[in-house]
Amino acid sequence: MAFVTLTVVNNELEAQMICGLLETNGIPCEYRNSSVGAAQYGSEVAGVIFGQGSTTEVLVEEAQLDEARQLLPDDQ
Repeated sequence: MAFVTLTVVNNELEAQMICGLLETNGIPCEYRNSSVGAAQYGSEVAGVIFGQGSTTEVLVEEAQLDEARQLLPDDQ
């Protein structure tokens, strides 16, 4: 199965919280740093360098994208 972007959040902590919600509801979830520096320096290094300026993508399986969207808070 291919993972697709569900949402982009401000930091890894937000992504972890959303993934926890999704996984509690039976939806597998991954996340990755999506800041500009992530590709150049690697996700973990970019998070340290860019701190709160780095964004994080929350990913779910494409087949469960609609179901996952229904679980997100309205402000996502």
